[in-house]
Amino acid sequence: MSVDIIVVLCFLLLIYLLLVGQYISSIFLSVGLIGIFMLGGMQQLNGFLQSDSFAQVASFSLTTIPLYILMAELIMGTKIVEDLYGLAFRISKGRKGPLGVITIVIGGLLGSVSGSSSATSASMAKITLPELRKRGFSDTFSGAIVAVAGSLSSIIPPSVMIIIYGVAARISIGELFIGSLVPGILMIIVFSIILLLYLKFTGEGKVHEVDIPEDNTPTSRYIIAIFMGALMAISIFGGIFAGIFTPTEAGAVGAFLAFIMALIMKKVNFEYIKTALSETTKITVMTIFIVIGASLFGRFISLSLIPRKIINLLEPLQSTPYLIIIILLIFYFILFMFIDNIAVLLMTVPIVMPITETLDVDPLWFGVMVLVSCTIGLITPPVGTNVFIVGSTTGISIEGIFKITFVFSIITTIVVVGLLIIFPELITWLPSIMSK
Repeated sequence: MSVDIIVVLCFLLLIYLLLVGQYISSIFLSVGLIGIFMLGGMQQLNGFLQSDSFAQVASFSLTTIPLYILMAELIMGTKIVEDLYGLAFRISKGRKGPLGVITIVIGGLLGSVSGSSSATSASMAKITLPELRKRGFSDTFSGAIVAVAGSLSSIIPPSVMIIIYGVAARISIGELFIGSLVPGILMIIVFSIILLLYLKFTGEGKVHEVDIPEDNTPTSRYIIAIFMGALMAISIFGGIFAGIFTPTEAGAVGAFLAFIMALIMKKVNFEYIKTALSETTKITVMTIFIVIGASLFGRFISLSLIPRKIINLLEPLQSTPYLIIIILLIFYFILFMFIDNIAVLLMTVPIVMPITETLDVDPLWFGVMVLVSCTIGLITPPVGTNVFIVGSTTGISIEGIFKITFVFSIITTIVVVGLLIIFPELITWLPSIMSK
Protein backbone atom coordinates (compact mmCIF):
# COMPACT_ATOMS: atom_id res chain seq x y z
CA MET A 1 0.00 0.00 0.00
CA SER A 2 1.38 3.44 -0.91
CA VAL A 3 2.35 5.98 1.74
CA ASP A 4 -0.25 8.48 0.49
CA ILE A 5 -3.10 5.98 0.87
CA ILE A 6 -1.92 5.06 4.40
CA VAL A 7 -1.80 8.76 5.36
CA VAL A 8 -5.30 9.39 3.98
CA LEU A 9 -6.72 6.35 5.80
CA CYS A 10 -5.10 7.37 9.09
CA PHE A 11 -6.44 10.92 8.85
CA LEU A 12 -9.91 9.61 8.01
CA LEU A 13 -9.66 7.45 11.15
CA LEU A 14 -8.58 10.51 13.14
CA ILE A 15 -11.56 12.55 11.90
CA TYR A 16 -13.96 9.68 12.62
CA LEU A 17 -12.66 9.24 16.19
CA LEU A 18 -12.96 13.00 16.77
CA LEU A 19 -16.56 12.99 15.52
CA VAL A 20 -17.60 10.06 17.74
CA GLY A 21 -16.15 11.81 20.79
CA GLN A 22 -13.20 9.60 21.71
CA TYR A 23 -10.64 10.93 24.19
CA ILE A 24 -7.87 12.92 22.53
CA SER A 25 -5.16 10.70 24.04
CA SER A 26 -6.88 7.58 22.66
CA ILE A 27 -7.17 9.16 19.22
CA PHE A 28 -3.48 10.07 19.05
CA LEU A 29 -2.43 6.65 20.35
CA SER A 30 -4.67 4.76 17.92
CA VAL A 31 -3.73 6.75 14.82
CA GLY A 32 -0.05 6.88 15.78
CA LEU A 33 0.23 3.15 16.48
CA ILE A 34 -1.63 2.12 13.32
CA GLY A 35 0.24 4.63 11.16
CA ILE A 36 3.71 3.65 12.41
CA PHE A 37 2.89 -0.06 12.06
CA MET A 38 1.65 0.37 8.49
CA LEU A 39 4.61 2.54 7.45
CA GLY A 40 7.49 0.98 9.39
CA GLY A 41 6.39 -2.43 10.57
CA MET A 42 6.35 -4.02 14.03
CA GLN A 43 10.07 -3.63 14.67
CA GLN A 44 10.01 0.14 14.22
CA LEU A 45 6.83 0.40 16.30
CA ASN A 46 8.47 -1.51 19.17
CA GLY A 47 11.46 0.81 19.01
CA PHE A 48 9.30 3.91 19.31
CA LEU A 49 7.21 2.44 22.14
CA GLN A 50 10.32 1.53 24.13
CA SER A 51 12.10 4.87 23.74
CA ASP A 52 9.71 7.69 22.85
CA SER A 53 7.03 7.16 25.48
CA PHE A 54 9.47 7.25 28.40
CA ALA A 55 11.52 10.08 26.89
CA GLN A 56 8.41 12.25 26.53
CA VAL A 57 7.16 11.64 30.07
CA ALA A 58 10.67 12.05 31.55
CA SER A 59 11.08 15.47 29.91
CA PHE A 60 12.04 18.05 32.55
CA SER A 61 9.89 20.66 30.79
CA LEU A 62 6.75 18.67 31.64
CA THR A 63 7.35 19.15 35.38
CA THR A 64 5.98 22.66 34.93
CA ILE A 65 2.50 21.27 34.21
CA PRO A 66 1.66 19.66 37.61
CA LEU A 67 3.18 22.63 39.46
CA TYR A 68 1.04 25.24 37.69
CA ILE A 69 -2.03 23.02 37.89
CA LEU A 70 -1.44 22.58 41.64
CA MET A 71 -1.09 26.34 41.98
CA ALA A 72 -4.40 26.79 40.13
CA GLU A 73 -6.22 24.24 42.29
CA LEU A 74 -4.88 25.79 45.51
CA ILE A 75 -5.99 29.23 44.32
CA MET A 76 -9.45 28.04 43.25
CA GLY A 77 -9.94 26.34 46.60
CA THR A 78 -9.55 29.66 48.43
CA LYS A 79 -12.51 31.16 46.51
CA ILE A 80 -10.32 34.15 45.67
CA VAL A 81 -12.12 34.60 42.35
CA GLU A 82 -15.43 35.13 44.14
CA ASP A 83 -13.68 37.60 46.46
CA LEU A 84 -12.25 39.58 43.54
CA TYR A 85 -15.62 39.60 41.86
CA GLY A 86 -17.24 40.81 45.06
CA LEU A 87 -14.70 43.62 45.13
CA ALA A 88 -15.55 44.39 41.50
CA PHE A 89 -19.24 44.76 42.42
CA ARG A 90 -18.33 47.07 45.28
CA ILE A 91 -16.09 49.27 43.10
CA SER A 92 -18.40 49.40 40.07
CA LYS A 93 -21.47 50.21 42.18
CA GLY A 94 -23.63 48.43 39.61
CA ARG A 95 -22.37 50.39 36.58
CA LYS A 96 -22.27 48.18 33.52
CA GLY A 97 -19.07 49.38 31.85
CA PRO A 98 -16.63 48.87 34.74
CA LEU A 99 -18.33 45.62 35.74
CA GLY A 100 -18.02 44.21 32.22
CA VAL A 101 -14.36 45.20 31.97
CA ILE A 102 -13.57 43.68 35.36
CA THR A 103 -15.34 40.49 34.27
CA ILE A 104 -12.99 40.23 31.27
CA VAL A 105 -9.92 40.94 33.42
CA ILE A 106 -10.93 38.32 36.00
CA GLY A 107 -11.62 35.87 33.19
CA GLY A 108 -8.08 36.41 31.95
CA LEU A 109 -6.64 35.89 35.44
CA LEU A 110 -8.75 32.78 36.04
CA GLY A 111 -7.87 31.40 32.63
CA SER A 112 -4.17 31.94 33.19
CA VAL A 113 -4.16 29.60 36.17
CA SER A 114 -6.75 27.09 34.95
CA GLY A 115 -5.15 26.60 31.53
CA SER A 116 -8.44 25.42 30.03
CA SER A 117 -10.79 27.70 28.13
CA SER A 118 -13.64 25.23 28.69
CA ALA A 119 -13.07 25.11 32.45
CA THR A 120 -12.69 28.89 32.63
CA SER A 121 -15.90 29.55 30.70
CA ALA A 122 -17.83 27.02 32.81
CA SER A 123 -16.46 28.51 36.06
CA MET A 124 -17.12 32.07 34.93
CA ALA A 125 -20.67 31.13 33.96
CA LYS A 126 -21.34 29.86 37.50
CA ILE A 127 -19.68 32.81 39.24
CA THR A 128 -20.55 35.82 37.10
CA LEU A 129 -23.72 35.19 35.10
CA PRO A 130 -26.16 35.46 38.03
CA GLU A 131 -24.53 38.71 39.12
CA LEU A 132 -24.43 40.19 35.61
CA ARG A 133 -28.13 39.45 35.26
CA LYS A 134 -28.82 41.21 38.56
CA ARG A 135 -27.07 44.29 37.19
CA GLY A 136 -29.34 44.48 34.14
CA PHE A 137 -27.21 42.73 31.52
CA SER A 138 -29.23 40.72 29.00
CA ASP A 139 -28.69 36.96 28.94
CA THR A 140 -27.04 36.97 25.51
CA PHE A 141 -24.65 39.80 26.36
CA SER A 142 -23.78 38.18 29.70
CA GLY A 143 -23.04 34.91 27.91
CA ALA A 144 -20.91 36.72 25.34
CA ILE A 145 -18.82 38.42 28.03
CA VAL A 146 -18.22 35.09 29.76
CA ALA A 147 -17.25 33.35 26.50
CA VAL A 148 -14.86 36.17 25.57
CA ALA A 149 -13.30 36.22 29.04
CA GLY A 150 -12.85 32.44 29.02
CA SER A 151 -11.05 32.49 25.68
CA LEU A 152 -8.14 34.40 27.23
CA SER A 153 -6.91 31.20 28.91
CA SER A 154 -4.87 30.40 25.80
CA ILE A 155 -2.74 33.55 25.79
CA ILE A 156 -2.44 34.74 29.41
CA PRO A 157 0.62 33.15 31.09
CA PRO A 158 1.22 30.83 32.91
CA SER A 159 -1.38 29.04 30.80
CA VAL A 160 -1.00 25.29 30.40
CA MET A 161 -1.61 25.87 26.67
CA ILE A 162 1.62 27.87 26.50
CA ILE A 163 3.51 25.09 28.29
CA ILE A 164 2.09 22.43 25.95
CA TYR A 165 3.09 24.45 22.90
CA GLY A 166 6.57 25.04 24.29
CA VAL A 167 7.08 21.32 24.93
CA ALA A 168 5.68 20.28 21.54
CA ALA A 169 7.65 22.87 19.56
CA ARG A 170 10.78 22.67 21.74
CA ILE A 171 10.71 26.40 22.48
CA SER A 172 11.77 27.96 25.79
CA ILE A 173 8.69 28.05 28.03
CA GLY A 174 10.10 31.03 29.92
CA GLU A 175 10.43 33.02 26.68
CA LEU A 176 6.89 32.01 25.67
CA PHE A 177 5.56 33.22 29.04
CA ILE A 178 7.27 36.59 28.72
CA GLY A 179 6.55 36.89 24.99
CA SER A 180 2.82 36.34 25.49
CA LEU A 181 2.50 39.01 28.19
CA VAL A 182 2.12 42.01 25.85
CA PRO A 183 -0.27 40.25 23.41
CA GLY A 184 -2.32 38.99 26.36
CA ILE A 185 -2.63 42.46 27.87
CA LEU A 186 -3.35 43.88 24.41
CA MET A 187 -6.22 41.43 23.94
CA ILE A 188 -7.71 42.33 27.32
CA ILE A 189 -7.54 46.03 26.39
CA VAL A 190 -9.11 45.49 22.95
CA PHE A 191 -11.86 43.26 24.37
CA SER A 192 -12.60 45.90 27.02
CA ILE A 193 -12.77 48.75 24.49
CA ILE A 194 -15.11 46.72 22.25
CA LEU A 195 -17.32 46.00 25.27
CA LEU A 196 -17.51 49.67 26.28
CA LEU A 197 -18.28 50.78 22.71
CA TYR A 198 -20.94 48.08 22.38
CA LEU A 199 -22.58 49.28 25.59
CA LYS A 200 -22.47 52.90 24.40
CA PHE A 201 -23.91 52.40 20.93
CA THR A 202 -26.52 49.71 21.60
CA GLY A 203 -29.51 49.44 23.89
CA GLU A 204 -27.47 47.13 26.11
CA GLY A 205 -25.88 50.15 27.76
CA LYS A 206 -29.18 51.43 29.12
CA VAL A 207 -29.02 51.84 32.89
CA HIS A 208 -31.38 49.63 34.89
CA GLU A 209 -32.49 50.26 38.43
CA VAL A 210 -31.19 47.26 40.34
CA ASP A 211 -30.78 46.45 44.00
CA ILE A 212 -27.13 46.06 44.91
CA PRO A 213 -26.96 43.34 47.56
CA GLU A 214 -25.26 44.19 50.81
CA ASP A 215 -21.63 43.05 50.85
CA ASN A 216 -20.63 41.69 54.26
CA THR A 217 -17.21 40.46 53.18
CA PRO A 218 -14.54 41.99 55.44
CA THR A 219 -12.17 44.44 53.75
CA SER A 220 -9.19 42.48 55.10
CA ARG A 221 -10.20 39.53 52.90
CA TYR A 222 -10.09 41.73 49.80
CA ILE A 223 -6.69 43.10 50.83
CA ILE A 224 -5.27 39.58 51.28
CA ALA A 225 -6.67 38.48 47.91
CA ILE A 226 -5.20 41.47 46.05
CA PHE A 227 -1.85 41.38 47.85
CA MET A 228 -1.30 37.64 47.42
CA GLY A 229 -2.45 37.74 43.80
CA ALA A 230 -0.02 40.56 43.04
CA LEU A 231 2.78 38.81 44.94
CA MET A 232 2.30 35.61 42.94
CA ALA A 233 2.27 37.47 39.62
CA ILE A 234 5.40 39.47 40.49
CA SER A 235 7.19 36.39 41.83
CA ILE A 236 6.45 34.23 38.78
CA PHE A 237 6.97 36.72 35.96
CA GLY A 238 9.54 38.87 37.71
CA GLY A 239 11.53 35.79 38.71
CA ILE A 240 11.50 34.35 35.18
CA PHE A 241 12.27 37.71 33.54
CA ALA A 242 15.15 38.47 35.90
CA GLY A 243 16.57 34.99 35.51
CA ILE A 244 16.09 34.15 39.19
CA PHE A 245 13.77 31.21 38.47
CA THR A 246 13.32 28.74 35.67
CA PRO A 247 9.64 28.34 34.65
CA THR A 248 9.54 25.10 36.67
CA GLU A 249 10.93 26.79 39.79
CA ALA A 250 8.50 29.67 39.30
CA GLY A 251 5.64 27.16 39.27
CA ALA A 252 6.88 25.71 42.56
CA VAL A 253 7.11 29.20 44.08
CA GLY A 254 3.60 30.00 42.83
CA ALA A 255 2.17 26.81 44.34
CA PHE A 256 3.91 27.56 47.65
CA LEU A 257 2.55 31.13 47.73
CA ALA A 258 -0.94 29.84 46.88
CA PHE A 259 -0.73 27.47 49.86
CA ILE A 260 0.44 30.33 52.13
CA MET A 261 -2.51 32.40 50.91
CA ALA A 262 -4.87 29.54 51.78
CA LEU A 263 -3.33 29.35 55.27
CA ILE A 264 -3.79 33.09 55.82
CA MET A 265 -7.40 32.87 54.60
CA LYS A 266 -7.97 29.86 56.91
CA LYS A 267 -9.01 27.56 54.08
CA VAL A 268 -6.53 24.75 54.71
CA ASN A 269 -8.05 21.50 55.95
CA PHE A 270 -7.96 17.86 54.91
CA GLU A 271 -10.70 18.27 52.31
CA TYR A 272 -8.98 21.31 50.76
CA ILE A 273 -5.64 19.49 50.39
CA LYS A 274 -7.27 16.26 49.17
CA THR A 275 -9.28 18.09 46.50
CA ALA A 276 -6.29 20.11 45.28
CA LEU A 277 -4.00 17.07 45.04
CA SER A 278 -6.60 14.76 43.47
CA GLU A 279 -7.61 17.31 40.82
CA THR A 280 -3.96 18.05 40.08
CA THR A 281 -3.28 14.34 39.64
CA LYS A 282 -6.27 13.83 37.35
CA ILE A 283 -5.44 16.75 35.06
CA THR A 284 -1.72 15.96 35.00
CA VAL A 285 -2.26 12.29 34.13
CA MET A 286 -4.72 13.27 31.40
CA THR A 287 -2.20 15.74 29.96
CA ILE A 288 0.67 13.22 30.12
CA PHE A 289 -1.38 10.61 28.26
CA ILE A 290 -2.14 13.21 25.58
CA VAL A 291 1.58 14.01 25.29
CA ILE A 292 2.48 10.30 24.96
CA GLY A 293 -0.15 9.83 22.27
CA ALA A 294 0.99 13.00 20.51
CA SER A 295 4.61 11.79 20.46
CA LEU A 296 3.57 8.62 18.61
CA PHE A 297 1.37 10.66 16.28
CA GLY A 298 4.33 12.97 15.64
CA ARG A 299 6.51 9.97 14.77
CA PHE A 300 3.87 8.84 12.28
CA ILE A 301 3.87 12.32 10.73
CA SER A 302 7.68 12.22 10.42
CA LEU A 303 7.65 8.76 8.81
CA SER A 304 4.97 9.83 6.33
CA LEU A 305 7.12 12.81 5.21
CA ILE A 306 4.01 15.04 5.30
CA PRO A 307 5.98 18.18 6.32
CA ARG A 308 8.41 17.74 3.41
CA LYS A 309 5.54 17.24 0.95
CA ILE A 310 3.80 20.39 2.19
CA ILE A 311 7.05 22.38 1.95
CA ASN A 312 7.46 21.22 -1.66
CA LEU A 313 3.84 22.14 -2.36
CA LEU A 314 4.38 25.65 -0.96
CA GLU A 315 7.69 26.15 -2.76
CA PRO A 316 6.21 28.60 -5.33
CA LEU A 317 5.14 30.83 -2.42
CA GLN A 318 8.44 30.78 -0.53
CA SER A 319 9.41 34.15 -2.00
CA THR A 320 6.48 35.60 0.01
CA PRO A 321 6.86 33.92 3.43
CA TYR A 322 4.32 36.20 5.12
CA LEU A 323 1.63 34.90 2.76
CA ILE A 324 2.41 31.34 3.88
CA ILE A 325 2.35 32.42 7.54
CA ILE A 326 -1.05 34.06 7.07
CA ILE A 327 -2.34 30.87 5.41
CA LEU A 328 -1.04 28.80 8.35
CA LEU A 329 -2.65 31.16 10.90
CA ILE A 330 -5.99 30.97 9.06
CA PHE A 331 -5.61 27.18 9.09
CA TYR A 332 -5.07 27.27 12.87
CA PHE A 333 -7.92 29.72 13.35
CA ILE A 334 -10.35 27.34 11.61
CA LEU A 335 -9.11 24.28 13.52
CA PHE A 336 -9.46 26.03 16.90
CA MET A 337 -13.11 26.73 16.08
CA PHE A 338 -13.89 23.01 15.80
CA ILE A 339 -11.36 20.99 17.84
CA ASP A 340 -10.00 21.04 21.40
CA ASN A 341 -7.11 23.53 21.57
CA ILE A 342 -4.53 21.15 23.11
CA ALA A 343 -5.39 18.53 20.49
CA VAL A 344 -4.89 21.04 17.68
CA LEU A 345 -1.46 22.04 18.95
CA LEU A 346 -0.16 18.51 19.45
CA MET A 347 -1.65 17.35 16.15
CA THR A 348 -0.25 20.15 13.99
CA VAL A 349 3.08 21.20 15.52
CA PRO A 350 5.00 18.22 14.01
CA ILE A 351 3.69 19.27 10.58
CA VAL A 352 3.96 23.05 10.85
CA MET A 353 7.29 23.57 12.65
CA PRO A 354 9.44 22.21 9.78
CA ILE A 355 7.61 24.62 7.45
CA THR A 356 8.30 27.66 9.65
CA GLU A 357 11.94 26.59 10.04
CA THR A 358 12.30 26.42 6.26
CA LEU A 359 10.85 29.93 6.00
CA ASP A 360 13.24 31.13 8.75
CA VAL A 361 10.33 32.45 10.84
CA ASP A 362 11.00 33.30 14.49
CA PRO A 363 9.49 30.28 16.35
CA LEU A 364 8.68 32.40 19.41
CA TRP A 365 6.73 34.96 17.36
CA PHE A 366 4.89 32.26 15.44
CA GLY A 367 4.04 30.34 18.62
CA VAL A 368 2.44 33.37 20.26
CA MET A 369 0.55 34.13 17.03
CA VAL A 370 -0.85 30.59 17.07
CA LEU A 371 -2.04 31.10 20.66
CA VAL A 372 -3.67 34.42 19.66
CA SER A 373 -5.45 32.58 16.82
CA CYS A 374 -6.65 30.04 19.38
CA THR A 375 -8.12 32.79 21.56
CA ILE A 376 -10.06 34.30 18.66
CA GLY A 377 -11.15 30.95 17.20
CA LEU A 378 -12.77 29.93 20.50
CA ILE A 379 -15.44 32.67 20.14
CA THR A 380 -15.93 32.72 16.35
CA PRO A 381 -19.01 31.23 14.67
CA PRO A 382 -20.13 28.78 13.51
CA VAL A 383 -18.45 26.43 16.02
CA GLY A 384 -16.58 28.57 18.56
CA THR A 385 -16.33 26.01 21.36
CA ASN A 386 -16.43 28.54 24.21
CA VAL A 387 -19.79 29.85 23.03
CA PHE A 388 -21.23 26.33 22.89
CA ILE A 389 -19.96 25.61 26.41
CA VAL A 390 -21.53 28.78 27.82
CA GLY A 391 -24.77 28.19 25.92
CA SER A 392 -25.06 24.54 26.97
CA THR A 393 -24.30 25.21 30.65
CA THR A 394 -26.65 28.20 30.97
CA GLY A 395 -29.42 27.61 28.44
CA ILE A 396 -28.73 30.95 26.73
CA SER A 397 -29.29 31.12 22.97
CA ILE A 398 -26.06 30.16 21.20
CA GLU A 399 -27.08 32.14 18.10
CA GLY A 400 -27.61 35.25 20.23
CA ILE A 401 -24.19 34.91 21.86
CA PHE A 402 -22.52 34.39 18.47
CA LYS A 403 -24.00 37.64 17.13
CA ILE A 404 -22.04 39.50 19.82
CA THR A 405 -18.84 37.44 19.97
CA PHE A 406 -18.52 37.69 16.17
CA VAL A 407 -18.05 41.45 16.59
CA PHE A 408 -15.32 40.79 19.16
CA SER A 409 -13.54 38.25 16.93
CA ILE A 410 -13.58 40.41 13.77
CA ILE A 411 -12.29 43.57 15.46
CA THR A 412 -9.70 41.67 17.51
CA THR A 413 -8.41 39.90 14.40
CA ILE A 414 -7.96 43.19 12.56
CA VAL A 415 -6.43 45.11 15.47
CA VAL A 416 -4.41 42.59 17.50
CA VAL A 417 -3.28 40.24 14.73
CA GLY A 418 -2.55 43.21 12.49
CA LEU A 419 -0.42 44.93 15.16
CA LEU A 420 1.51 41.75 15.97
CA ILE A 421 2.28 41.16 12.28
CA ILE A 422 3.33 44.76 11.64
CA PHE A 423 5.22 45.07 14.94
CA PRO A 424 6.61 41.60 15.81
CA GLU A 425 8.72 43.29 18.52
CA LEU A 426 5.56 43.38 20.66
CA ILE A 427 6.21 39.66 21.12
CA THR A 428 9.99 39.35 20.79
CA TRP A 429 11.32 42.44 22.60
CA LEU A 430 10.79 41.40 26.23
CA PRO A 431 12.21 37.87 25.73
CA SER A 432 15.25 39.38 23.97
CA ILE A 433 15.93 41.53 27.04
CA MET A 434 15.35 38.57 29.35
CA SER A 435 17.92 36.43 27.56
CA LYS A 436 20.70 39.01 27.88
